Amino acid sequence: MIKTAELRLTQEWDKTFPKSEKVDHSKVTFVNRYGITLAADMYVPKHAGDKLPAIAVCGPFGAVKEQCSGLYAQTLAERGFLTIAFDPSFTGESGGEPRYMASPDINTEDFMAAVDFLSLNEKVDADRIGIIGICGWGGMAINAAALDTRIKATVASTMYDMTRVNAKGYFDSDDSEEKRYAAKEAICAQRLEDLKNGEYKLGGGVIDPLPEDAPFFVKDYYDYYKTERGYHPRSLNSNGGWNVIGCESFINQPILKYSNEIRSAVMVMHGDKAHSFYFGRDAYNDMINGNKYTDNKELLVIEGAVHTDLYDGGDSNAIPFDKLESFFNKYL
Repeated sequence: MIKTAELRLTQEWDKTFPKSEKVDHSKVTFVNRYGITLAADMYVPKHAGDKLPAIAVCGPFGAVKEQCSGLYAQTLAERGFLTIAFDPSFTGESGGEPRYMASPDINTEDFMAAVDFLSLNEKVDADRIGIIGICGWGGMAINAAALDTRIKATVASTMYDMTRVNAKGYFDSDDSEEKRYAAKEAICAQRLEDLKNGEYKLGGGVIDPLPEDAPFFVKDYYDYYKTERGYHPRSLNSNGGWNVIGCESFINQPILKYSNEIRSAVMVMHGDKAHSFYFGRDAYNDMINGNKYTDNKELLVIEGAVHTDLYDGGDSNAIPFDKLESFFNKYL
């Protein structure tokens, strides 16, 4: 077994959601193929037998496992699955230096390393493993499903395609060679400034204080990341954000290129009032276009839900946990 580096893991309950008495909780670690040790919360149904179906959960982009990925994991553990919610490389309690970097390759590998860990867990049925990616990790989850044949079922919740938004801007408003060149030019200049200064400049998390004329989606993020609802001291979005150069490689790395070759089950679920809805809708359409395996693909539209409603349910319990349970029971 490949050894993992020792991480400092918080043992007391420090989540943004209450602890369930229906599951056993513990901290675990595992290593990805780049040698980065990842930290995770594992949730196991109490009085469960061996060889359970298992689910790995990650996201949103810039969040930590103490926020909504942990909520998803704990709730599904209450429903009979062994689950883990993990921090991606370079963030949260996971390892990786320098901090607050992102990579379409390494972060896809984080999901695959989670599958490695679950496959070798004595309590898990290795033939019944699924994943959930939330927000930016929804795109990473679809990419992992296209690459990892061990994944039997995937859910992308309120997803972002991080490569698309970095290359084209929101709603593809910056989709031109000139604007991409300007963005790359600025990032290259920032690389040199960071080296001169001896530290990486942070891009800033969710804006605070919130301007009165802020777009709705910024208000939506503020309501989650900057309030008691979802604030966490290790969350990038709640605090200083990613490094300015942290997402540089996303500009020309189209991670959903072969999504229409996914044979396993995939459900894309998105609120129709979310600013990000077009990411999920288009990702689903691209995934089934020319795919020989469409019977196990589904686009689940949550009427009236905005982006962060699928983080924690919002004011209307918008996360369809009954549907998630039935989906994973069917395909795992």
